[in-house]
Amino acid sequence: MTTPRRRDFHNDPNAPAANSLVPAVAVFVRDERDRVLLIRRSDNGRWSLPGGGQELGESIRGAMVREAREETGLDVEVTGLVGVYSDPGHVVAFRDGEVRQEFVIVGRAVAVGGELAPDDDATEAAWFTPAELDGLDVHEAARVRIAHGLAGGAPYVG
Repeated sequence: MTTPRRRDFHNDPNAPAANSLVPAVAVFVRDERDRVLLIRRSDNGRWSLPGGGQELGESIRGAMVREAREETGLDVEVTGLVGVYSDPGHVVAFRDGEVRQEFVIVGRAVAVGGELAPDDDATEAAWFTPAELDGLDVHEAARVRIAHGLAGGAPYVG
């Protein structure tokens, strides 16, 4: 088995020290049957909300729409905010030596078009009922974001 391109650490005393902070986005999308859209990441094999780094020259909303389209094949309309996640205890180490402190803005969205089809960043894209989420390999930080998305209410800031 090859080493994952990415490894998440959460409150791990053996985690490497962060050396970068990159604005990132993720999108919490539910369908008319209240299922949640997830991707299986190609860099670590775990299920997650669609998302990735914000690019220069684009807005947060634009990054959310782009990432959803790239990773799932779906066009989404951003309708709100789930939360802002900046836990310094969550770092992501990449094979190239970069170690990012978490900084993710999670939007709430609905699918408005396209066809479900993952790209290079995702090996799978699929809809899951809340009951099906428990059996999936999802990092604890992503589980928190999903739980906040399912709960609704005021956006989380932390």
